Amino acid sequence: MSGPGDLRPIVVGVDPDPAHRMALAWAADEAARRHLPLRAVHVEGVPTRGYRRQEVPPSWEEWNEALHKAGRQALGQAVDFVTARHPRLQVDALLAEGDPVWVLSEQSRGATAVVLGSRHLSRRQEAFGSTAVALPLMARTHCPLVVVPEPEHVTEEPAYFVVGVDGSERSGAAVDVAFEEAALRGARLRALLVREPGPLRIFDEHQPQQECRRLLSEVVAGRRARSPEVDLHHEVLVGHPVQVLTDASAHALGLVVGTRGRGGFAGMLLGSVSQGVLHHARCPVIAVPTRE
Repeated sequence: MSGPGDLRPIVVGVDPDPAHRMALAWAADEAARRHLPLRAVHVEGVPTRGYRRQEVPPSWEEWNEALHKAGRQALGQAVDFVTARHPRLQVDALLAEGDPVWVLSEQSRGATAVVLGSRHLSRRQEAFGSTAVALPLMARTHCPLVVVPEPEHVTEEPAYFVVGVDGSERSGAAVDVAFEEAALRGARLRALLVREPGPLRIFDEHQPQQECRRLLSEVVAGRRARSPEVDLHHEVLVGHPVQVLTDASAHALGLVVGTRGRGGFAGMLLGSVSQGVLHHARCPVIAVPTRE
């Protein structure tokens, strides 16, 4: 992500339901913490759930105007919420039409991060919910994508972030963001490399474990030197990466993963891991595009 000298905004997708404000609060706090502007975006597509309960207007023009009105109302409420939370924060609102994935992907080109909410919907509801936007957006975003769950989860003290490392330098972008986030909050950082056990567990455990530790140390070494204030703990764990990372981050401030790339060990394919943790993690997930 960018620092205070870079005024690329934090972009947040606005949920039309004012009861769901965790993503908006996270984005506003992040913008204030980084001294960046905030852009609230509402994308018009199908009518909101509340609007579908109303009588359908008899003409396309009335239907379209009703959507515009609902969108303007959602954005107005979002701006009021942010202003009450951070009175000095610069915030602007964008009402857009079209495919939410395309709109937010375009917004990500000039953004520090894009933030969405997630309600852990059922499979049937996911087709119309925020997860259905987050998964395809993850493959198209040009900046980190943050998915914030509802409701708020319980964190532990001292506060910490978790970052998944795949054993290669390609995962460095995720590690960089994790160090930034931990440093901004004065939090600890757990860097985890997760590998799945081989078929001959008794005979092949020691050498892969040593190799994993070496690779993990190499990935975090230079970054640790640049951020000496961050209390770093790095570990090699055995198991399914999605399950292990989800469990490790249960009470974390956030879980940081890369969106693409395979390291030296099968099973740590961060593209599939990042998709998996979006479905299961109860803390904010920060998915960081892998540098080419």
